[in-house]
Amino acid sequence: MFMKINEGTTDRAVRIVTGIILLTVAFILLGSMRVLAVILLAAGAVALFTGITGHCTLYTVLGISTCSKCDDKS
Repeated sequence: MFMKINEGTTDRAVRIVTGIILLTVAFILLGSMRVLAVILLAAGAVALFTGITGHCTLYTVLGISTCSKCDDKS
């Protein structure tokens, strides 16, 4: 894997659930509020992707890691 895991299990779970919720709401709003739906789609996709991969680029830039067991893994 080319990206170091820097998210703990709870962090990843919250991101996955949040991503699914945001994507669901975005698809519901797609017909009426397109701008808000696109914003929610983007935010949901990012949350879901980072939750699945376990890597957050913003965490890397800020030097944050919520995964105490993952410090030695890459």
